[in-house]
Amino acid sequence: MSAAATETKKRNDNGLTPLPMALLPLLILFAATVVLFWLSKDNLASTVKYWEIFLPVVAVVSLISGWAQSYVSDSNRLWYLLRQIVTWGSVIGLLYIMNTQGLRAPLSDQQYGGLVIYLLALGTLVAAIQMDIKMIFFGVFALYCAYVLAVPANNPTLAGVGNILKVADPQDKPVLVTSLLALAGFAASLIIVLMMRGAVITKNASKKRRK
Repeated sequence: MSAAATETKKRNDNGLTPLPMALLPLLILFAATVVLFWLSKDNLASTVKYWEIFLPVVAVVSLISGWAQSYVSDSNRLWYLLRQIVTWGSVIGLLYIMNTQGLRAPLSDQQYGGLVIYLLALGTLVAAIQMDIKMIFFGVFALYCAYVLAVPANNPTLAGVGNILKVADPQDKPVLVTSLLALAGFAASLIIVLMMRGAVITKNASKKRRK
């Protein structure tokens, strides 16, 4: 049997994709957010469209990412899917209503951009708490980005995080602080992923013993 076939068999037996593939969506989310933060730090208004496009990407990753936790907790998959649709449909629907019913008009592009990022962060946090705990670190990270971009000057959160991460003059190095925080968030998510995969393997092994 070839190495590829052996790996495929192992994956099917455990019901899990290889770890690098499982981590790739989270890596993309953290990396993309850092890039968007960098592009937005001097002019958030110029990157609003990018954040709008990124929001449904986060929604899709959240939908796929939570299947393992749903399996471990014996949640009904249809109910899981419905909750994800309601959560992200509400967020995306609110933005659609704002853009089609004149509710965006009183807001500047800067204010609207901040609102989009806040909604992205809050949607992620709601989905994480209910359905996929590992996404909570990305949600907190997105919330941090929203606040720092909304209050770019003398931001206390930026200063506090920079001091914790031992970055000198953090107010002058927002991208560095944000990148380091993204690495910390990804590392924390990795721990949850490993714990969840262990729970899946344990559950599968228990099922096999009962057969």
